[in-house]
Amino acid sequence: MSSRIEQLIDEIEEYIDSCKYQPLSNTKIIVNKEEIDELLRELRMKTPDEIKRYQKIISNKEAILNDARSKAEALINEATVHTNELINEHEIMQQAYAQANEVVTLASRQAQDILDNATIEANNMRTAAMQYTDEMLAKLENLIAQTVNMTASHYESFINNLNGYAGIIQANRAELRPQGIEDLLGEEDAGGSEALKLDILK
Repeated sequence: MSSRIEQLIDEIEEYIDSCKYQPLSNTKIIVNKEEIDELLRELRMKTPDEIKRYQKIISNKEAILNDARSKAEALINEATVHTNELINEHEIMQQAYAQANEVVTLASRQAQDILDNATIEANNMRTAAMQYTDEMLAKLENLIAQTVNMTASHYESFINNLNGYAGIIQANRAELRPQGIEDLLGEEDAGGSEALKLDILK
């Protein structure tokens, strides 16, 4: 079952894929700011909850180890009780010692195996949770980078278009003026055009 943050990332990717291309371009798209902002806002709200959930999985490592220790102690206590029962039987004292040592050794070995397996399992869970969280954050980082690049590209195209329109307007005005008026107003118009271009670039 996928998490909500994975679903949001899929929705954002699907939304970007569904956007129309900008006229005369096969790489730039037109994005509805309100829709993408809503998806990003929900993603930003869900990310801390998902990270907390995987932190909780990691914290279960201690619970697994504690359970393993309890089982190991129970085995050792059972072996100790059994050892004491054997020792109390005087007629089989020597056999009791041998059996007791064997039981204690076996119980200790089983307890160590439980602890080792529990440690491996807990470490695997922790590694998987960290890897999964890193993959989610990497997807989010790539998505944000793509959004920033698209926004910068759109802004640059918009400025270039405005400057182009300003040049056309200036050329049209020059064609409409008589030559004598052009000479008189040349300095003033040059200053105005420069100011217009500077204003657009701000």
